[in-house]
Amino acid sequence: MGCFNENGLARKITALLCALALAGCTGLRPAETGAARTYLLEAQFDRAEQIRPIPITLVVSMPRAAAGYDTARMAYVRQPHLLEYFAKNRWTDAPAKMLGPLLVRALEQRAGFRAVAPATGMVKGDIRLDTELILLQQDFSTSPSRLHLILRAQLVEEASRQVLATRVFEAYEDTPSDDPYGGVVGANRALPRLLVQIADFSAAQGVQSAGKNLRSYSE
Repeated sequence: MGCFNENGLARKITALLCALALAGCTGLRPAETGAARTYLLEAQFDRAEQIRPIPITLVVSMPRAAAGYDTARMAYVRQPHLLEYFAKNRWTDAPAKMLGPLLVRALEQRAGFRAVAPATGMVKGDIRLDTELILLQQDFSTSPSRLHLILRAQLVEEASRQVLATRVFEAYEDTPSDDPYGGVVGANRALPRLLVQIADFSAAQGVQSAGKNLRSYSE
């Protein structure tokens, strides 16, 4: 009977070690307890001290989202190529939809366009800003976990349909806690930085476009 107990204990220890090894391979398992919660994607911006006037109108398309991120579900990864979602925690709306108003606000406060408006068809613009949410996920393969955010921006001249410039913006942010709320905090810290960069990028291209238009008029 004693040998049987020792063998049983050995099997339990072996199973426990295997489970720990497997957990180490797949990264940290995010904590998710309590009632279901929904979170906002938010951003605050400091108005630029000096804004160069840009005498053209910028229209902003509704941001799109890459496959896997066109959803209100909150995404995370524990190992490469495997995208998972929290069961009880969600965004209030699909993040790409929440990005639109935040992007317009960043452009209004950081760039000097004559006007900035959503591309609804009601306002005729000189150039158009198209954006895509490439990636928004909490990475639990590191400790602490990190929020990873990638946005793609493209400026198009409305009259000619010519692409003026395209750029990809990327940010990492360590999270204050290894849980969904930590990811939300990380996202709301990283997002303003990228939106400011997109606003500055748009302003620089807007200045060039305005200069081009003035030269064509003078000729």
